[in-house]
Amino acid sequence: MKDTAIKAAKEAGDILFENFQKIKQVDKKGERELVSNVDLASEKKIIEIIKDKYPDHDILCEESGVHDNSSDYRWVIDPLDGTHNYIYGINMFGVSIALDYKGEIILGVINMPSTNELYWAEKGKGAYLNDERIHVSDRGMKNALAIYDSGLYVGTEARTRFLANLVTKIFNIRVFGASTRHLTYVAKGSADLQIEYGDKPWDYAAGGLMVEESGGRITKLDGTKWNIYSEGYVSSNGVFHDEIIKMLEPFITQ
Repeated sequence: MKDTAIKAAKEAGDILFENFQKIKQVDKKGERELVSNVDLASEKKIIEIIKDKYPDHDILCEESGVHDNSSDYRWVIDPLDGTHNYIYGINMFGVSIALDYKGEIILGVINMPSTNELYWAEKGKGAYLNDERIHVSDRGMKNALAIYDSGLYVGTEARTRFLANLVTKIFNIRVFGASTRHLTYVAKGSADLQIEYGDKPWDYAAGGLMVEESGGRITKLDGTKWNIYSEGYVSSNGVFHDEIIKMLEPFITQ
C-alpha cells in the first residue's frame, strides 16, 4: 500500500511541477476557494493508480468527493494542497495521500515536488523524508516557531485575541498557506507548533500521522483525541502542547 501511495504521489507531483506557473484555467468553487485544471488532472492520476491496485477501496477526494465501495479502507486525497500558492506562483504546494482503516490513519504520503521532498509515515513505523527518519524538535514555548492559517484570525474577535496573547509567549509566527507544508515542518522540527481552526480531512490526514510518527502530538483544539473529521486541531512537538490547549480554552467557543 505504501508503494502505491508513493507512486501516486510522485506521478501527481510530476503533473503539478510540469504545469507550475503555466495555469490555463482557474474556476471558483467557493467564496475564497479556487480550483484549476491541474487539480483535476492530479486527482485523476491518483485515483487511476489506486483503483488499478485496490479497486474495492473507498476514496475521499477534495474535488470529486466520495467514491464509496463500503470498504474498511478509505483513501483520503488532496491532489493539490496549497492551491492559492500554486496559482499565484508560490512554490509551497504538495500532494497529500492518506489511508484510513476503520477510522484510523495508518499511512500517509506527502510529495512537495518543487522542493524535491517526499514524506511518508506508517502507523507505528516512524516518519521519513526522502527515506531518512525525521523527528520533531525539543524546543520549549519561549523559543518556539508557530504556524497558523488565516482561519484563526478571520471571523472572530476571540481568535484575534488568542493570537495577540500567543505572540507574547513564543519566539515568532509564520504562515505558509499549505497544510502539507505546515504539518511537515512540525514533523521534521522546522516549526514547533501549528494551530488550525478548520481544515478538511484531505488537508491534514497524511500530515497528522507524520506529526505523531515523528514524536509529536496532534489533538483537537480542546485537547481531546484527534481524528481527520475534527474541526480544527493543534499539532506540536509535544513539549508545551498542554499549555497551548489551556491558553486556547477561553477562546475556542467564542
